[in-house]
Amino acid sequence: MSKSNTLSFKNVNRLAIPALLAGIAEPILSATDAAVVGNIPINATEVLAAVGIVGSFLSALIWVLGQTRSALQAIIAQYYGADKISEISTLPAQAIYFNILLSVVLLATTLPFIEQIFSLYNASGLILDYCVQYYSIRVWGFPLTLFTFAIFGIFRGLQNTFWPMVVALIGAALNIVLDFALVYGIEGYIPALQLEGAAYASLIAQAIMAVLSLILVLTKTNVSLKLKFPIHPELWRLVGMALNLFVRTIALNVALYLANSFATDYGASYIAAQTILINIWLFSAFFIDGYAAAGNILAGRFLGAKDYNSLWELSKKLTKYGLIISGGLMLVSVLLYEPLGLLFSKEPEVITRFTALFFIIILMQPINAVAFIFDGIFKGMGEMKYLRNVLMAATFFGFVPAIFIGDYFGLKLYAVWIAFTIWMLIRSGALILKFRKRFKPKVSSDI
Repeated sequence: MSKSNTLSFKNVNRLAIPALLAGIAEPILSATDAAVVGNIPINATEVLAAVGIVGSFLSALIWVLGQTRSALQAIIAQYYGADKISEISTLPAQAIYFNILLSVVLLATTLPFIEQIFSLYNASGLILDYCVQYYSIRVWGFPLTLFTFAIFGIFRGLQNTFWPMVVALIGAALNIVLDFALVYGIEGYIPALQLEGAAYASLIAQAIMAVLSLILVLTKTNVSLKLKFPIHPELWRLVGMALNLFVRTIALNVALYLANSFATDYGASYIAAQTILINIWLFSAFFIDGYAAAGNILAGRFLGAKDYNSLWELSKKLTKYGLIISGGLMLVSVLLYEPLGLLFSKEPEVITRFTALFFIIILMQPINAVAFIFDGIFKGMGEMKYLRNVLMAATFFGFVPAIFIGDYFGLKLYAVWIAFTIWMLIRSGALILKFRKRFKPKVSSDI
């Protein structure tokens, strides 16, 4: 495929739109749980708060330990661009077994300490009880998610986002159906399991996604999942990239932890409102992340081929598309300002706190778009060390001081979202500056 065809609107969207649809399926799994349980008739605020806390913790674990997906995707894309894909035939299976090992370690180290973990989020009483109940079921889906993520990384590295989209959409649709069936029950057939029903719905959906991923990688690719030795040399680069992303994601989750910890400490209505806000923020983030995924895939390919002109042009096109998408998200959010909150909760106090803050999430959308687009490009290039350093700086020199200063002055949830805004500004600015400095001198003058 020629450069012009590779960077055409049609080809970029061939990668981006399936990745976008697959990406939004992930937050839909959590958002559906939150929306459904937030409307149960008993202790809705406490249940919603628990789902928000556990969802934040599980997202943290998935983002931390799921980074092998990005690393595997980057390596495969670079070999694909260099037309040397046969040289890494044993790597995918080794990466998948590595993911499985990580998930076993996670289960062994968190299950005995569930109450202590969620006590760190300032959860207590009924909220803590609900956290333990929900997590003790949801956590078993973690190995399934890591397996699915690794398969998605293989497909994306091979420039295919279609099959991951199919799996993700089936999982999301199944999760929604099961949420309503298991949380509220079906008279005469299924009892109303309430919070436990939401947890089982997500677990079943994750299991189906893992099975479908396995079937597709075996039937739609030439990738072998048979573990072979010796260890491929690129596995060590993959582990190194994943470790940098691991440290990076720990810094990311420091921000998420502090946000939820402070919100929980302010009271049940605050953490319930924060749960709604963070779910909408994550939904928009994953929505824009479709184009970041296209950047990830194509950047690795262009870097492998040493095609710096195409890499530069890619950054410009994806930034434009990302800003257009963010503008659309802003418009929809303005038009549905209060109804979006009412999808999650009908509690007047929760909705009041939500509507007071939602404008900040709306204004953040263009900043998020730029940050996520360049984040994807840097992942595709394998620049995990720089991504690690940027996020650590944004967290510890931006987010942390901002939230503590805002809390000191009694800003409560405003402090949380002002801190998130500063966090994203640092991330987007640092990535743009680094990209321009590295590749502008290598680009032909007519680009």
